[in-house]
Amino acid sequence: MASQLLEALGSPLNGFLRNALIAGLLASILFGIVGTYVVTKRITYIAGAIAHCALGGIGFALFARHELGWENVDPLHGALIAALAAALLIGTVVLSRSEREDTVIGATWATGMAIGFMFVKMVRRGGVSIESWLFGDINFVSRADLWTVAALGAAVLLLVLLFHRQFVAVCFDEEFARARGINVPFFYLLLLCMSAVTVVVLVRLVGIIMVIALLTLPAAIGSRFARGLGGMMAWATILCALFLILGLEFSLRWNIIAGPSIILIAAGSYFSILLLGKIKNRPALLTRQDRQRE
Repeated sequence: MASQLLEALGSPLNGFLRNALIAGLLASILFGIVGTYVVTKRITYIAGAIAHCALGGIGFALFARHELGWENVDPLHGALIAALAAALLIGTVVLSRSEREDTVIGATWATGMAIGFMFVKMVRRGGVSIESWLFGDINFVSRADLWTVAALGAAVLLLVLLFHRQFVAVCFDEEFARARGINVPFFYLLLLCMSAVTVVVLVRLVGIIMVIALLTLPAAIGSRFARGLGGMMAWATILCALFLILGLEFSLRWNIIAGPSIILIAAGSYFSILLLGKIKNRPALLTRQDRQRE
């Protein structure tokens, strides 16, 4: 059966699809690397709160563009500012231990969403819809978005190359990192900011609500096959790219939204591997139980 994605990519009318594919493949490298840090450090919920806070920046940017006449304001830039602000706020509160971690995450998560919806509802011109930002839409991936993805990706990769050892130490053992003289609070906040940048990179394609799944699921699957952190990053990068390609293929074949299609494939792969692992380990577990009874 011929690939509809390959056929569509060859059409001169589908420039948006080529942009989406290039952006997705570029972002897969980021998602593979930063997602591995997030899963290893177990800060998925913090990354989720940061992602949803980005909606506040998107809402304000749309309001400023349509109601205040700020034509040069890009919603992605608003998302980036809001996500970074949320990362610094949550990280500072967590480090100070002045409030319960789950409380500040929940409050920040809800506040960002509320601000975003409020500003969008205040827009009276232009027929602004927030749905494409929540669930993603490849029709909105532009050439400017590609440059934004490339610039943000290069910045994050540079930080990874410079401070990979520090991030690894902070992710695995903070006490050991402190003993080695590593500034744990600084690199913890830097890791959260990198997570904020990463979720903004692909928000056009899969949306705010589902971007956190693509950040964590490939890394979680990779952890079941890789022996080291580097291998986990490689697995996560390859899987993320594969999920994106398959999601775009199925979205064209069945005429469905690309974002949910990508996430469903990633989630289906994750739960299938979990189930196969349970089935594989079950005979050994039953054998041990039988021996104990004897």
